[in-house]
Amino acid sequence: MIPVFRAADVERAVSPHEAYGAVRGAFEAHARATWSMPSKIYVSNYPAGDFRAMPAIGDGHALLKWVTSFPGNPARGLPTVTGLVLLSDAEDGRLLAVLDAAAVTALRTAAAGVLAADTLCRAEASSHAVIGAGVNGAETVRMLVAHGVTPLVWDVQEGRRTLVAEQLGARVASSATEALACEVVITVTPGAEVLYAEGSLEPGQHVSLMGADGPGKAEVAIEELRRSHLFCDDWEQASHGGELAAAVSTGAVTRGDVTELGAVLVGEADARRSARDVTLFDSTGLAIQDLAIAKAAYAKREELDLQAIDI
Repeated sequence: MIPVFRAADVERAVSPHEAYGAVRGAFEAHARATWSMPSKIYVSNYPAGDFRAMPAIGDGHALLKWVTSFPGNPARGLPTVTGLVLLSDAEDGRLLAVLDAAAVTALRTAAAGVLAADTLCRAEASSHAVIGAGVNGAETVRMLVAHGVTPLVWDVQEGRRTLVAEQLGARVASSATEALACEVVITVTPGAEVLYAEGSLEPGQHVSLMGADGPGKAEVAIEELRRSHLFCDDWEQASHGGELAAAVSTGAVTRGDVTELGAVLVGEADARRSARDVTLFDSTGLAIQDLAIAKAAYAKREELDLQAIDI
């Protein structure tokens, strides 16, 4: 019988602190080439949305994530992200568990955004904000609060930003301008609109850009990329389908301009260069992050009352 982790099971199994540690370990393992992943495969049906196939292998386990991103779904009463994560034994190929992809995605997205912020922001930074209060944005707020931070929350929907702030112990920003001006900002939007126009980033700011994870999406102007210290989760993915893609295609940004976060975490590259440095982290979402969360959840399988299927 194969255990099935529903969304609530994933949330019960993996705490914010455990997710943060697991995702950090995945970045480090990938940087050291002990965990690997082929490139993410997009099956597009734009403008409606897309399907993504994401495999990874490491530490005795293999994973395949089949997940969707359909930004218009909430207007239909449907979730933006749906799908499944399949966790297998890498030694004999046995399927070990099936997990809800949206819950896994929310945890690893939050962990990656907060980890990048912790690694790249100024040591004295004291103001934090999360832009976007959907499922992934709410999980990011929960991750920050668990780490002792009370962030501002902004979302274009007043009811959603208020509900997330009240439920999770954050504060509602008085305006988008107030939130975007914080010293540490994590943007978790659909990526359909530029949040930081040319000249808008302040010296010393850090922004984790989590929303632009596919072609045509952007949360910051190309001109701002040019004047910032750039980081990403994976160059291959980010240069083709992330925040950096448009700038790379025009030659405004090259491989030498961008540092992978994993290299910083294992001490192979430097982070912030000065207190006035503007740092940007481009997250496209990695299968190794999903593998880390799936492994952490699977380790708790005996502690949970899980459904099971016979395949």
